[in-house]
Amino acid sequence: MEALITIIKIIELVLFIYLAMATVYFFIYAFAGIFKIRYKKEINDKQHKFAVLIPGYKEDSVILNVAKDATKQDFPADKFEIVIIADSFQQSTLDELMKLPIRLIEVSFDKSTKAKALNRAMEILGDDYDVALILDADNIMKPDFISKLNVAFQRGYKAVQGHRVAKNTNTAFAILDAVSEEVNNHIFRKGHRVLNMSCGLIGSGMAFDYCFFKEIMSNVNAVGGFDKELELKLSKAKIMVEYLPEAYVLDEKIQDSKNFSNQRRRWLSAQVVYLRRYFFSGLFHLFFRGNLVFFDKVFQMMQPPRILLLGFTGLLAILHTIGLIFSIELINNPLISSMQWIVVFVLVFVSFLLAVPRKFYNVHTLKAVLTLPKGFILMLISLLTIKGANKKFIHTEHGADE
Repeated sequence: MEALITIIKIIELVLFIYLAMATVYFFIYAFAGIFKIRYKKEINDKQHKFAVLIPGYKEDSVILNVAKDATKQDFPADKFEIVIIADSFQQSTLDELMKLPIRLIEVSFDKSTKAKALNRAMEILGDDYDVALILDADNIMKPDFISKLNVAFQRGYKAVQGHRVAKNTNTAFAILDAVSEEVNNHIFRKGHRVLNMSCGLIGSGMAFDYCFFKEIMSNVNAVGGFDKELELKLSKAKIMVEYLPEAYVLDEKIQDSKNFSNQRRRWLSAQVVYLRRYFFSGLFHLFFRGNLVFFDKVFQMMQPPRILLLGFTGLLAILHTIGLIFSIELINNPLISSMQWIVVFVLVFVSFLLAVPRKFYNVHTLKAVLTLPKGFILMLISLLTIKGANKKFIHTEHGADE
């Protein structure tokens, strides 16, 4: 019994250190995110030419509306081109797309990936563009989206991330997914830029200097999480990514548990893959190149998903409190007190309060919160079944009611 208790104490100590470090990290950037970003002044007044690249795999249900809407920007029509990169679309969908004032590029691969589609499209397009703007096949840009991105490039940035927000909140899972993304926007994008760190990329609603993007993407072969690989490469090269919280693009949120599990499994797999690939490189660049931004991105790969952080700290705080009240020796660990776990949990909870936009403080969100235990279990299952998920393309179905 003593040996078992000792093993449990050691495991809990390691877990406490890991979760406490993650909690402090999230709290610092959550607190920073309540302040405003200080932007550079414009260095020119150029109207850049944008290639709006929209790759899609079997996205027949949403692509027509997205393509039509994408042309409605308050930016000179000769300064942006909508490029639909169609992989495995139905012929009827292709016929309708050909009627629109867009560029249609058909692609086909043995194993489809977003990176392959983008690279093939840029090979065909050539270099007659200043900026590559990447959207998902379900994304809807606000009318001023390109105009606001253009201002960021006038400031001299090579990489810019827009503010992706929920297009739909029609189910409990969609609400939780929307809240999760806004928490990430607050912490990994706005909070980071306030502290002069590079903004995190999301995978869409992001724009890059065209020639630079074309060159760097030629060395990106990710099956899943290509934006993470791109983010790491940029930070390693000391290229800062700007964030524009007022430049909105609408993104469809996950509606059910099946797609939630598939999406999170894909994300977690990519996170583990890039942590293994870049961990020692991150340490080297921190200590020998002084590249804190790159190390910060690698350190992010070590962080648990927010729902697991909230769930584990809350669960352990409750278990310790029970152990203290009923003097259960197996649970009550003198190395880590119940108060320490409660402090960590409260800090996580406060971080969420700081990061969640006020518009989500309503009865619908409260009802969605009741599904958090299910989300916690699904995320835990996704974590335990990530093996091999990075070796195949996992498609997320789209077509939500807005």
